[in-house]
Formats: sequence, C-alpha cells, structure tokens
Amino acid sequence: MADHAVSDDPQVQAQLDRLWSLSPGADVLGLERITRLLERLGDPHRSLPPVFHVAGTNGKGSTCAFLRAAMEADGKSVHVFTSPHLVRFNERIRITGQLISDDQLARYLERVLDIAEGVNASFFEVTTAAAFLAFAEHPADACIIEVGLGGRLDATNVISDPAVCGIAQLGIDHQAFLGDTLDKIAAEKAGIAKAGAALVTQRYLEALHPIMQEAADRAGALWIGQGEGWDAAVYRDRLHYRDDLGRLDTPLPRLAGAHQVQNAALAFAMLRHQHAVPLPEAALKAAPLWAHWPARLQRLEQGPLLAPLPEGTTAWLDGGHNAGAGEAIGAYFTADRLEGQKLHLIIGMLANKEVDAFLAPFAGKIAHIHALPVPGHDHHPPERFAAVAVQWGIGCTAHAGPVEAIGAVAAAAAGDVPPKLLIGGSLYLAGEILRLNEQLPD
Repeated sequence: MADHAVSDDPQVQAQLDRLWSLSPGADVLGLERITRLLERLGDPHRSLPPVFHVAGTNGKGSTCAFLRAAMEADGKSVHVFTSPHLVRFNERIRITGQLISDDQLARYLERVLDIAEGVNASFFEVTTAAAFLAFAEHPADACIIEVGLGGRLDATNVISDPAVCGIAQLGIDHQAFLGDTLDKIAAEKAGIAKAGAALVTQRYLEALHPIMQEAADRAGALWIGQGEGWDAAVYRDRLHYRDDLGRLDTPLPRLAGAHQVQNAALAFAMLRHQHAVPLPEAALKAAPLWAHWPARLQRLEQGPLLAPLPEGTTAWLDGGHNAGAGEAIGAYFTADRLEGQKLHLIIGMLANKEVDAFLAPFAGKIAHIHALPVPGHDHHPPERFAAVAVQWGIGCTAHAGPVEAIGAVAAAAAGDVPPKLLIGGSLYLAGEILRLNEQLPD
C-alpha cells in the first residue's frame, strides 16, 4: 500500500485509495509534476508563512522538532510538514501546531486529487501539494518543511524563498536515488540552497566543503557550516552554542542521544541566521526540553504490547536504519547505561537497507536478535540477521510479528533480571510498535 498509508476514517481512506490508484507507485524525483499540481491549485506555495527548509540523511526530523519547540515556546503558531508518518497519515501535516483533522485531511487530499488527472503525481507529491494548500489557507507565523528524499529534486524544493535552509547529518542512504558516495549525496542535499537565504549545515568532512560552497554560490546563498560560522559542544552537562551573535547556554536535549545535541544546535543556528521570525534567547533555551520526536531512542511506556515483560524492563524504540543512525544509537548504549546487561534486539529492515552497516556499532552489546518482517514492504529475511548473529556468537530467532517477539523476550527473561530491549531498524516497524502499545504520536 502507498507508503503504508491507511486510516480509520472512511473519508480519508477513500482519498488514500484514490491516491494509490492514481500515483505511479514509486518515488520519482523531479519538480515538473509538483509544479504542475501547484499551478492548478493557484500556486499555494507562494503564499506560505516564512519557511524553514530542512534536509539531511539523519536528524532532519529532530531538527524540525527543535525548531518548532523554540518557536512555540515564544508563542508562535507553526505549520509543520514531515515524513514519513509512524501510525497515522495525519502526523505528516500539522496546522498551527495541531495534527490535521481527518475532515481537513480528506478535503485537502480530495482537492488535490480532483485536479491531478494526467499529472502522474507520486504519493509524496500529492501529499506535499495538500500540505502547502492547507498551510496557505491557515495563517501562521512560520512553516517548517522537512525534505522527503534528497533535496535538489525533492517535491518540497519548489519553495523559492525560504527564510533559511538547514542540512543535518550526511550519510549513505537511498543510493538508488541520490548516488552511492557522500559527494553525490551532499550535492543533492545542498540543492535546497536558495538566493538570499543562509544555508546552515552541521560539521562535514573537509572534502565536502567545496560541494557545499559551490551549491551556495550557484544559488546566491551564504553557506554557514558548523566549525566555520557557528559551533556547539557539551560542557558540564550543558549545551554551549556560539556564533557571531554571541554565546548561548542551554539545557541538554530531552531527546536521548549525544547526536541530539548537534540537531538542537543546528536548529539554533538556523534560527539565529534568519530575520523573518525573530525569537528571544529564552525561547531557544526552552527548546531542548520542549522538543519531542517519537521513535528516536524513545523509552516505551508500559502498554498492551509490553505487558508480558517483567516489571522493570527497559525498552527503547528507534526507527533508524542506516549506518549513521546505527552509530548514533550504538553510541547511546554505553556500559553504564546497560548496567552489565546486553540488549535483546527486535529488528526488521527494508530490503534496500544495509544490515551490516547498521548493526556494526552494536557488536558486543546484543544478547539475542529477534528478526521480524516489515509487512507491506520488501524486507530482509530472518536468515540475513541470523548471519550476523553467527558472526557475533549469539542466537537469532524469527517471529511472525512484534507480539510473538515480545513473548519470546518475556520467556527468556523469566526469573532473571528484567531485560533491556531495543526495537528498531525501520520507521514502519516503529509505527506498528507504537500502535500495538497504544502510544499514538500526537
């Protein structure tokens, strides 16, 4: 089904069914189709509040969450467009901070699909057009727009005059669309640069600097990279940020993982290198503790799915699925955090993701691998994870779904110390976990 999109609301589902029947069934990068769609809708993307455009291989969603938190801490109203969703399609579109209602979603999808004949627009292009239409028709102080795939040819890149552009961590992913080297991927991401808007980026290998500079020069933008125009570090359990405007000292992010410090700092840098939405320092200081972004080292609550596990079990959920995400997640699980234990890993991964690259940082930290399918998508078979388990000298079992995997962890832990559990490898799987545990993103 199109990007795993289903809805309990019959009106929304009717439009999703139309979308599935009309779209080509695969991502096709390019701006021609989205441009035609938006022209037929009266070019709503030209009437948006100030846009904060965010790209990156990993961290772009978290950066969006920090941007939103800072603006809302100052009382600003903010539209947000992100992807993919975890449980409900509505999560992709926030109108003035609230998830789009089913009634609104059905109407906006219908309006786009009614004029889409002959365009052959993709699932993401129709969704982007619906979001822009909704945002243009509801006043707000700002729009936060997350790139879907890449940057240069992503449907969101029809935005011609953003307030600022930001690029989070770069890594190898979506090679079929973006290329199989960091040089090629960096060039695609940097394609969001626009005249008159700062292009703010995290710290990259020096070999990538000419690529960023060339993209900025070509667009007429100013490139402001970490380590050049701004920087951030942790000192005495505080986030210390600095740029030409001065220093900023904030709490560490509530979002888990050292990598979130850099994502929060990127959001600060974006906010301090634009003039469309001025914010006081107090709003930036509030953002690290206000920001929430599910399925990123999220501690799962006790719910129906986890009910069979012993009291005291600690369970984390993360949808990361590439080498960079593996490094960030693996680094989080220090010896102190694991308290002498090893993790039970429940994992399912799409077939186009690199299992070895993602799992390498977990070597020595896993007690057992529980392999799952990712329903509705091509995914790695359990034998692929079993091969890694053999290399590590641990066990691997295959399960039909999360309920069975949780049951196996519970059985293995009977009478022992409460287990520590990580569920990951796919945002689609993460969404199913949240649904089964009744922890719906809001």
